[in-house]
Amino acid sequence: MGVWFDESRLDDETALAAADLRLRTLAESGARVRREAGAAAEAIDTAVARSLEQDRPRAVIAAGPDSRLLRAVLEPWCPVPFVAWPAPALPGWAGSLDLVVVLAPEGSDAGTASAVAEAVRRGCQVVVACPPSSLVAEHAAGRWSTILPTATADQLATAVAMLAFLDRASLGPPADPEQVASALDEVATACAPRRDIAVNPAKVLAIALADTNPLVWGGSVLAARAARRVAESIRRASGRTALAGDAEHLLPVLEAARPRNVFDDPFADEGGELRPMLLVLDDGTEDPVVRDQRGRLQTAAQARGVRVETVTAEAPTEVARYASLLLHGTYAAAYLRLGLVEDED
Repeated sequence: MGVWFDESRLDDETALAAADLRLRTLAESGARVRREAGAAAEAIDTAVARSLEQDRPRAVIAAGPDSRLLRAVLEPWCPVPFVAWPAPALPGWAGSLDLVVVLAPEGSDAGTASAVAEAVRRGCQVVVACPPSSLVAEHAAGRWSTILPTATADQLATAVAMLAFLDRASLGPPADPEQVASALDEVATACAPRRDIAVNPAKVLAIALADTNPLVWGGSVLAARAARRVAESIRRASGRTALAGDAEHLLPVLEAARPRNVFDDPFADEGGELRPMLLVLDDGTEDPVVRDQRGRLQTAAQARGVRVETVTAEAPTEVARYASLLLHGTYAAAYLRLGLVEDED
């Protein structure tokens, strides 16, 4: 049974209605950020006031399996040593001089609850973003603990609430939740199901992805994380290979691609193989190393006749640009899933 891509489904009302729940969830990304930030506003004020009463922490420890997003944001910015610790424990040296921050959107992970309990026992200042009536929240009770209440189980929205606290505590970069939400709203408007293929960038990208094995690249730390998440969404949507990695990992794949022959019959067996496509997630970083890597990838793609697509983000903060790139790529993966159909033999 063969699988092929029917782009007409991207503007078909019946097909779009069948995917309404998935697409609606994407469209509500900005609303979830606002909801989590609003619900946590009072607790953020409390946590900021508490942090200002004390000396700057010796170190910031992001605990739990969702700590990697915080690491991608904070490592280049945090004025004190920063450690991401996804294991169900804490570093042996962590103590009362340190700040432990935890993202627990679901609030039910036993390992995260164990790490939070250990932080409380050691006298660390603890700030946990989790549902207020959850396993993690129960283990967070303590004199120096603050719970940022969450309700949506959305990792990005939960992270933005935590980053808003860290920003106000002068421990992280600017992370205004409203700017993140506005960036997500702009993507949702541009990529809305009712916008037809001619003016919908996510549908255009889905068509470009349809007959390829994508290579997804982002130059900055946050763009690279977005690339990994987008590649994962593409794999889930299509069941095909989609790779994300550093330039040195993707260059050999591009260089090994068979040069495109303009005389190939795209409908012939030998011409119907899935070729790589380079998808660049550009958050505006102008670091010389990033520019050099992007140029090398694009040159290699051009030399082998590999298609290059670029998604850009122009939001005012790094976190907002990350959110924009991630949502744009996730929309494209959703439309890719929608357009793929199986032959009925």
